[in-house]
Amino acid sequence: MSTSEFRPPYMPLTERDHALKERGFALLNAAETAQWLGADEADLARLHAIWDDLPSDDYMKDGGRYRRRRHSCFEVEGGAVTQVAHRAHWQPLQYNALHGGMQRWFEPMDEGVVASPVWKRLLAGVGAAATALHGARPWFVEAHPFRIDTTDGIGRPTPEGAHRDGVDLVAVFMVARHQIKGGESRVFEAEGPNGQRFTLREPWSLLLLDDARVIHESTPIQPMVDGEMGWRDTLVLTYRRGGFQGD
Repeated sequence: MSTSEFRPPYMPLTERDHALKERGFALLNAAETAQWLGADEADLARLHAIWDDLPSDDYMKDGGRYRRRRHSCFEVEGGAVTQVAHRAHWQPLQYNALHGGMQRWFEPMDEGVVASPVWKRLLAGVGAAATALHGARPWFVEAHPFRIDTTDGIGRPTPEGAHRDGVDLVAVFMVARHQIKGGESRVFEAEGPNGQRFTLREPWSLLLLDDARVIHESTPIQPMVDGEMGWRDTLVLTYRRGGFQGD
């Protein structure tokens, strides 16, 4: 695997909404993200602790053991954040050819985390970006804390390949990387030739995607040192108008 990397094209927070409208994606560094969401290092460190207690994803059709996750759902309207009853994660085959078309039940997120002020600010803040892009409305939000590790020697952050999620806005927080190489993010126009590739390394840097306009993927990860475990932690939030997929 090549060790060369493309640097993330970070932008000032003030350019976030314009970049989403013009290019279909926006990329904020950790400092800009923390400023936007009103979260300090202690807040984010407490939030990151939940990644050490993610159950295995038992739905992997490629036979992999490299993915751990939880899943919870919310409604966001303005600054109001409400957790909804636990439900299955469902995607149509159109958007996920590998795992679409089936109900996948994952363990919910920790109650203390989802009740915390920083979590509510985070969901409401990303909701403001969705509203700036698509107009004010209730947003139906699915939250996915992921850990992709090198249990199998290689881990695939997006085993379904380059894809869209069938929502209005996708937020991908790079939470942590530990002793890995790879994991390059790639964003391409859904209806055009242009694309960007870069490797996210800053904890709590953020990639925002207009799901209708771009497709995205992340390349596989490998351990930095053979025989030693490595992992990549991310938080993926999806915002959708009109209801959750599968309703």
